[in-house]
Amino acid sequence: MFYGEHFCKLDEKGRFLLPTAVRDLLCPDVPTGETGVVFLKRSEPACLRAYTLTEWAAVLTKTKARLDEDQSRLFMHHVVSETATSEIDKAGRILIPGKLRKHINLADDQEIVLVGMYEYFEIWNPSDFRRHLAKAEDRHEASMSKIMDLL
Repeated sequence: MFYGEHFCKLDEKGRFLLPTAVRDLLCPDVPTGETGVVFLKRSEPACLRAYTLTEWAAVLTKTKARLDEDQSRLFMHHVVSETATSEIDKAGRILIPGKLRKHINLADDQEIVLVGMYEYFEIWNPSDFRRHLAKAEDRHEASMSKIMDLL
């Protein structure tokens, strides 16, 4: 399960070093120094979702079971075709492809924030994430109160 916020810095090639805790969750069976893979999908508002192979396969299976043929084609054309795989290199870095970096308005050598969302994590431009949180808190004040009462 992914949780917490992790700040990382993109290098000049658009790669970032995964924090060890996140890497261990992404690739639990891959020994250190070996490579793994992550599935990166555009999401709204202006963030990316990163899935393990197992979780991405579960998303596809669940979606296929719930959609009719026309809806399934739309899903394939608008979601699956826009999804990229990125290898986790031996140093523990992930490359965010240029097309996806543009979607979340990232420049090279910029900081990003990884946000744990249970079975996947999101990748955000930190300033966009702060704005998103502020808007959500304003819009959902009563819900936030209930959530905080649970803790």
